[in-house]
Amino acid sequence: MFNYSIIGTTVNSVLDKRRILANDKYPVKIRVTCNRVRQYFNTGISLNLDDWERLPNAKNSVLINDRKIVQMAFSHIANIVELLTKDDLFSFENLNIRLGKGIDSTLNVAYQSKIDNLTEDGKHNTSDFYKYSLRAVKSFGGQNIKFCSITVEWLKQFEKHLLSDKKSYTTISMYMRGLQAVINDGKKQGIIKAHQYPFGVGKYVIPQTAGRNIALTIKDIALIVRYECNTETECYYRDLWLFSYLCNGANIADICNLRFENIKRGNIEFYRQKTLAKSKVKKAVVAFITPAMQKIIDKWGNIRNSSTDYIFPILKGKETSLENRSVIKSATRSINHYMGKIGKNIGVGNISTYTARHSFATVLKRSGSNIAFISESLGHSDLKVTENYLASFEDEERQKNAFVLTDFSNVA
Repeated sequence: MFNYSIIGTTVNSVLDKRRILANDKYPVKIRVTCNRVRQYFNTGISLNLDDWERLPNAKNSVLINDRKIVQMAFSHIANIVELLTKDDLFSFENLNIRLGKGIDSTLNVAYQSKIDNLTEDGKHNTSDFYKYSLRAVKSFGGQNIKFCSITVEWLKQFEKHLLSDKKSYTTISMYMRGLQAVINDGKKQGIIKAHQYPFGVGKYVIPQTAGRNIALTIKDIALIVRYECNTETECYYRDLWLFSYLCNGANIADICNLRFENIKRGNIEFYRQKTLAKSKVKKAVVAFITPAMQKIIDKWGNIRNSSTDYIFPILKGKETSLENRSVIKSATRSINHYMGKIGKNIGVGNISTYTARHSFATVLKRSGSNIAFISESLGHSDLKVTENYLASFEDEERQKNAFVLTDFSNVA
């Protein structure tokens, strides 16, 4: 009934026949389409098929009122689409934020819109990241925080609030990065002006945390390999951890999603699940299949019937995005549980899935491998990320070498 189009984006009022309501009516919605992607927005009106056909020329007072409501909803959304498109800012995420409360949208609404979009896209881990950040922000600022109230002083007080709540600087950094991302969205949309932006040099700087010294030595790895497991289950999760370590420090989501088609020319080639959607340039991680890795695949892997079969029997392939995430989290928890026990038994402290990745990088560094090769093997976007992984190793090396300067034990 109502239609609008601008540079590849269309806005239409439609009767959403995808689902019928309990009163045998269908909801009237505003549909926005861009690059063959569609989103539907409620108008609050529902009609049967006959009333929908009559609506454009209706004389009935009830239908006239319904038409006015639909037209108002359509005009509101079309106007926002037009403004965003003319400023080269159109995206469904920006549209949803603007629809929250228009130009005066609260920080809370913007956060929730981001969370909803990420959840809808199946990016549940990233969605959780913003949920935790929003929860912390609301605990300090309340339910209706204006964008303009986020000043340098506000951020400093927020940091003090988190410290008084016994939060670590690692956690504080995580919450602040989530908040900064939402503020960045607001800045792009003109909700706040450049001079109001509170982050950066001379303003509020997010606290940085040093790399954690959690890497194992090659001797520690040998103890894990030679460890006598008490049960088959313990052995299974120990071997999955070792596979992660040997497979360029692949995280558990990557391992769960490996298929036989990822095995090419004696290597395993895959894209990291964590960065696949974020990176414009897709960098494949290539790990040489060592005899130890092949032994783990032969012992615990699926029998290959098709190239699309998963290598390990963790995922079935029919899971929803939420179920997929739940299975991976369960596998990660189990590995951490058994490796924590093994670490205690062999006297090296707590071992986790993250330890495997960090150890892969650090063992290579200690062996003299080039940092560029390590960075490429890990699938990092740049060397700075890799350097942060290896920061604790550098501290350890500095301390060791400092003592060398005064080691006179072999001096005659």
